[in-house]
Amino acid sequence: MKKIAVLGSTGSIGTQTLEIVRDNGDLRIVALAAGQNVDLMEKQIREFSPRIAGMWSEEAARELKGRVADLPVKVVSGMDGLLEIASDPESDIVVTAVVGMIGIRPTIAAIESGKTIALANKETLVTAGHLIMPLAARKGVSILPVDSEHSAIFQSLQGSAGNGIHRILLTASGGPFRGMSRADLERMTLEDALRHPNWSMGKKVTIDSASLVNKGLEVMEARWLFDVPLERIQVVIHPQSILHSAVEYEDGAVIGQMGLPDMKLPIQYALLYPERRPMRMPRMDLFSIGQLTFEAPDTETFPGLKLAYEAARCGGSMPTVFNAANEMAVKLLLEGKIRFCEIPELIGAAMHNHRPIGNPDLEEILETEVETYEFLKQ
Repeated sequence: MKKIAVLGSTGSIGTQTLEIVRDNGDLRIVALAAGQNVDLMEKQIREFSPRIAGMWSEEAARELKGRVADLPVKVVSGMDGLLEIASDPESDIVVTAVVGMIGIRPTIAAIESGKTIALANKETLVTAGHLIMPLAARKGVSILPVDSEHSAIFQSLQGSAGNGIHRILLTASGGPFRGMSRADLERMTLEDALRHPNWSMGKKVTIDSASLVNKGLEVMEARWLFDVPLERIQVVIHPQSILHSAVEYEDGAVIGQMGLPDMKLPIQYALLYPERRPMRMPRMDLFSIGQLTFEAPDTETFPGLKLAYEAARCGGSMPTVFNAANEMAVKLLLEGKIRFCEIPELIGAAMHNHRPIGNPDLEEILETEVETYEFLKQ
């Protein structure tokens, strides 16, 4: 029996994680955490019977506590609640599926408690990879990627027998605006940005995919996960989203992982690693797919990817600025206060304004996030 804590249980990754648990009798949920969706959290508690549940909002936690007063579940709130859940002695695996930099401290707490990490929170490694990876190594903790691309790379490395990576081929669908010009993007609305052609994801990740910022974050994440220099990570636009990413070895052999665009596969692989089990999902039919195509990303029309490489090369606190500026820009877009094409402009302005810190500790990372938000508010 593997005992699992899910941080972000009401989001896209969280709900799909619970689908996997539902289908596997030897997986058990012992802890859940979410933002403020009390209705869904109550349903999850009643189905999965965790011993502890947390809400980010104190008001939501109070409401939840009243609703589940008939159940033997402890209800907690805020960052203290997340930290308690992440380090809960009952769990073996912590799925970090919260969105944003609030995932950093719970991930550190889970690592320090010796948990296996099923990582679906990009910001953790983007902003604090220099802290997280050495800590995981010291604690002997495995970090298993849940993102489809990083899971594909991880799967492609199984059986590598220590052979060197020549290059990582990190695929991207290109999002709903692939092939458009800058003038086209000027006319695109929030609703257009949320129409991803292949994947069903939360609003934040869907917009990040449309701007290619998501791929920039994944480049930074891959750098830390697989200890590969930036110049050996190549982004490849692959509109069909069938090849989820690949590894090119020193001898020129390219090994990749293919499958239909469904996040449940990488989630299950992380939860059951190294075992593979049957899944209730459609099988890939190459005859109906017909063609797989690949093209270079257009970093002039979509400068978010170029800015990500610049932030990663600068290092230190600059990736935090990139990430925080994008979070703020997406929030403003969702509130109808900026246009889609202004996202990279705000990121670039924040990066230009920042004086990088070479090797930031956790407090400096969090302070940089706040400073970036304050700059963009002005």
